[in-house]
Amino acid sequence: MTTNDTLRRLRYALDIDDSHVVTAIASAGEETSLEQVSKWFKREDEDGFVELSNVTFCRFLDGLIIQSRGLRPDGIVPEPLSFVSNNEILKKVRIALELRDDDMNAIFERADFVVTKAELGSFFRKEGHRHYRECPDQVLKKFILGLSKDTE
Repeated sequence: MTTNDTLRRLRYALDIDDSHVVTAIASAGEETSLEQVSKWFKREDEDGFVELSNVTFCRFLDGLIIQSRGLRPDGIVPEPLSFVSNNEILKKVRIALELRDDDMNAIFERADFVVTKAELGSFFRKEGHRHYRECPDQVLKKFILGLSKDTE
């Protein structure tokens, strides 16, 4: 899944508009415009499409965290990652929304998708840990789909 596609899906799931995306990125120390954001939301085959860089996408995710939880105690905005894996996306959204394991499982259930506690934990381990597992696109898509469904 591309960064543009993931941003589109998160925008829909979290019900945020273009100005909120601009504000989130600014919170993490990068300036952008509404015009630029609208280009990221275009489909790849549309005129004016611009690919969203991993660095800017990481700043968006960090900005969501800063907006919901505030700056870190030391006041430092984290340096953006040059590559944002599905594991990092899952981790940063979890932090921004202050989700626990039970909350995450409920989100997956809303998408009719089962993730065991061990499997979920493996996505949050450090790369290189013997129980680390890469988060497949399918799992990230189901998580974002579950976020978009209301809890009724």
